[in-house]
Amino acid sequence: MENELLFSDLGISEEILSAVEDMGYTQPSPIQTQTIPLLLEGNDVIGQAQTGTGKTAAFGIPIIDLVDTSINKPQAIILCPTRELAVQVEGEIVKLSKYKKRLASTCIYGGDPIDRQIKALRKGVQIVVGTPGRVMDHLDRGTLDLSNVSMIVLDEADEMLDMGFREDIETILKSMPEERQTVFFSATMPKPILDLTRKYQTDPKIVKVLRKELTVENITQVYYEVKTPLKMDLVTRLINVHQFTLSLIFCNTKRATDQVTEELIARGIQAEALHGDLSQAQRTKVMNKFRKGHCSVLVATDVAARGIDVDNVEAVFNYDLPLDEENYVHRIGRTGRAGKFGTAINFVTGRRDLGKIRDLEKFIKTSINKLSPPSSADLLEMKQDQLVKDVTRKVSQEDDNTIFEATIGKMLADGLTLEQVAMGLIKLQMGPAVKELNELNFDLDMGRPGGRDEGRRREGRDFRSERGSYDRGGDRGGSDRRGGKSDRGARPRKDGKDSAKDANMARLFLNLGKKDHIRPNDIVGAIAGETGVSGRSIGGIDIFENFSFVDVPKKDVNHVISVMNTNTIKGKAVNFEISKG
Repeated sequence: MENELLFSDLGISEEILSAVEDMGYTQPSPIQTQTIPLLLEGNDVIGQAQTGTGKTAAFGIPIIDLVDTSINKPQAIILCPTRELAVQVEGEIVKLSKYKKRLASTCIYGGDPIDRQIKALRKGVQIVVGTPGRVMDHLDRGTLDLSNVSMIVLDEADEMLDMGFREDIETILKSMPEERQTVFFSATMPKPILDLTRKYQTDPKIVKVLRKELTVENITQVYYEVKTPLKMDLVTRLINVHQFTLSLIFCNTKRATDQVTEELIARGIQAEALHGDLSQAQRTKVMNKFRKGHCSVLVATDVAARGIDVDNVEAVFNYDLPLDEENYVHRIGRTGRAGKFGTAINFVTGRRDLGKIRDLEKFIKTSINKLSPPSSADLLEMKQDQLVKDVTRKVSQEDDNTIFEATIGKMLADGLTLEQVAMGLIKLQMGPAVKELNELNFDLDMGRPGGRDEGRRREGRDFRSERGSYDRGGDRGGSDRRGGKSDRGARPRKDGKDSAKDANMARLFLNLGKKDHIRPNDIVGAIAGETGVSGRSIGGIDIFENFSFVDVPKKDVNHVISVMNTNTIKGKAVNFEISKG
């Protein structure tokens, strides 16, 4: 019965209904149907839902309706793990509040000039969307007043905890009035999330949307077995066969993202890369090109893809299978959105990846079917069908054909028959494709020309190099511990080795220490939030009186230094450099 409800049945204002209608929404999603009435009644809520289910509107609509526009001070705050998601959420708030007069919102996040944010806050806003680190900066500066806040929403709470923001989140919660609504939205509900809900919520109502409803119903999931050197041939062939207008390709490393993008462009496919090395301005430019269809393929890493909100993505390619099941769910949720149908295509290389597919099937409780790669004959047939459609469409158009008829007349005058004219034009159109297929006539299941053994040798070498190039580094450990003269962040690796002794890690010096009230989680949160480097990969942290050390993956050293040296930690300018000893 819930699916038959309309937005007008949820008790929301006429202003919101008009905005929702302008946005093209007809019926509320399951998460909206259950959450909106609970929040309007003043309840604390725990919402378990993935990206792409409409959860932003589920909390955004009640916030807008409950805000008192006669009070020009922050009344609701929404915390997000990344700047991309914060910008996306605030953009949705702006659309939903289109017809509510005198309502103002702003977005505060690292990497954006803080002076501009201070000016917006001083001017007066009712709704603040931000990342924990930048919210803490404003609290420390006294430029953000939470005394009038009556609702706080933690969006993607599990991701924020994973990035090391727990202490910041608790500080923010303690800075607010005790009489408030506290709302948690999270894809998963691990113990740390449940601990926070017990500590900071009062009799919360639980809203849970089953994963099958979220990610599988409108998405066809398949996989292809393909050797590593042939992945690019296969992805190109699939894009051409299915004529995808917009598609996403996920890779596990920034290096792979750039390589795939370059190869796609070389093959005539409009592609752009999205990863942590890009500045905010560059990310915005890339996303705008993708949204407007100026590039048909976006190649991204998991961290950079947070906040991608494009409804018309037809296919998601897992060029590299994700490292865990939650990332898989997050990736494929980028297609099949807003009631549309989508396709998730996985590339499987070797027994290890086959095992991952089996684990994913158990996790999502849905089969992922194996398909055979399209053959050269399939691609040729597709091009034939497309040419027939194009010619039929052109002939049916009522245009002035005088010049075209005169051209045919010249050909006939030269002694050609109509059949010969048609054959010549078809050769002009399809000749390059046929030539390419003849030159690249191999079976993607078997390997490149040269036989099965050559394909096996190449696959073995490339697969080993891929595995060796991606090191997850240390996991987030227990609480901080004090030892000697420093505060050491306890961040042990799964294999029990000290990350400082890991050959894949490098030690960085930074000029902030105990005197600056810096904690390990401040350092982890700043690096993860500003650079896109996974919080999981950051190693040991030593905090001394006037300076600190942090271990980061060697492959990210230059990026971390360049990005962090233009940023702040807890409002203080920071200088990172490679440790000399």
